[in-house]
Amino acid sequence: EVQLVESGGGLVQAGGSLRLSCAISGFTVDDSAIGWFRQAPGKEQVGISCINTSDGYTYYEDSVKGRFTISRDKNRVYLQMNSLNAEDTAGYRCVADKLAGKCSGGRFYYGMDYWGRGTRVDVSS
Repeated sequence: EVQLVESGGGLVQAGGSLRLSCAISGFTVDDSAIGWFRQAPGKEQVGISCINTSDGYTYYEDSVKGRFTISRDKNRVYLQMNSLNAEDTAGYRCVADKLAGKCSGGRFYYGMDYWGRGTRVDVSS
């Protein structure tokens, strides 16, 4: 059974930082695509970052580029979030797919096979 379990969400002040963690089990993380989606109330679900664990390629959506950093350590994937603002308030979900190419070529493909249940990030003004 594939499990993706997020942690690290919570309440943070604008300008602050938070690090999300995704613990992955039942899945071979090497040579795969791992990433993060988020969805704010009334907004579309957006793939904000991913990492291709085969070649190390990383992708960042424009709204988080320069502020967020994705990284991988064995079977855990992290999303370091800095300079948070109100627009970052959302539910964040970790996603995974055995096809590493789903994170490649400047794109983060949305048809990911495995999804975590999510963790909430609430940025206060």
